[in-house]
Amino acid sequence: MEELIEAIIRALMFIAGILGNNWLAICSLPRHKSSIRTNEVLFINLAISNLITNYLVDLPDTMADFAGRWFLGKIYCGVFCFCAGLSETSSIFTTFFISVFWHQKLVGSLKRGGAPVQMDSLCLVGCLLAGSWTVAVVFSVPHFFFFTLEVANDSHEDCIEIFPNPHARQIYEAIYLTLANALPMAGIVFASAQIVITLLQNHQRIRSHNSDQTKEMVKEERKKSESKCNKASVSIISGPTTSKDLRDSTATNHIYTDAPAPSSPNRQPSGHSLRNAPQNCSVGAQPNLSRPSQIPSKPHPNSSTQVRAAKSVVAVASVVLVCWLTHLLLHITNNIHTSSIVVEVSSYIAASYTCIIPYIFLHGVKKLTCSSKR
Repeated sequence: MEELIEAIIRALMFIAGILGNNWLAICSLPRHKSSIRTNEVLFINLAISNLITNYLVDLPDTMADFAGRWFLGKIYCGVFCFCAGLSETSSIFTTFFISVFWHQKLVGSLKRGGAPVQMDSLCLVGCLLAGSWTVAVVFSVPHFFFFTLEVANDSHEDCIEIFPNPHARQIYEAIYLTLANALPMAGIVFASAQIVITLLQNHQRIRSHNSDQTKEMVKEERKKSESKCNKASVSIISGPTTSKDLRDSTATNHIYTDAPAPSSPNRQPSGHSLRNAPQNCSVGAQPNLSRPSQIPSKPHPNSSTQVRAAKSVVAVASVVLVCWLTHLLLHITNNIHTSSIVVEVSSYIAASYTCIIPYIFLHGVKKLTCSSKR
């Protein structure tokens, strides 16, 4: 029963990885050769690295889990171990390059005042990817030779790695984990931390700018309303009303407080209305003060897209930190004390990384839709 549950979990992870990485690769393909961009090359390379794991590692492993034994032969056992190391190394290096690219695009360009991104070069990225694949091949070659088919008690074979001696394995694992795991992971965490700090500072700067702008607009509105009130007061006071009319109207209003004054085409506003005119004007202008705060600031579309992509890089870094740090610790534990359970858990963690990452990047670049717009 446990083997069946493990096989089902492995199959679900395989299907999720196949769909996500194929989707990421197809969405990143340019429509024209001349319009290819650096981030698309990086996404395609990441998808290829993960698809190697999905097709050549996860699929055979899932089939072996359902069959209850390794039935693909000794030769493919070497290919299986080689592809697992190749895909793992290439994938983490590509994730590191993507993090550095968006770090330069968001953080570096702001510090340099919008200067061109150094890594936004197809030639440079091509050289970096070629170097990462070379390193991945070098570290994966030993896996092609140091393996064996272990026969269990029930005569079922299982494909496992085995080195000539424990000392050689410890040396290899120490070099591999340092250069191909620890250093790229440290770079990913550092770049992502800088991106998070920049996003928080930018958010605070925008809020402060909007607040200052709103205060300035409120001051201008108050000045305009006060100016209008002063003009209205001056025009009323400078009217043709004589002092005698003012005294008569004041007396009339004093005696007949509940009766309206008779209307006359030549009669000007009473002294009571004169005293209230500036007050009514200032009160009427008060609602306009809230108008500036209701004006939403519209961010630039390109800026919001970059922020969204940068947030996806931070999310990927979080997954990398959880998955690969656990993977790294399990590798170190397995070097100290070899255990089949530790190896199995480590393989599940590596497989979970390849099926989660593509969906985060697809969300970040707004490709989780069937829209044909680029």
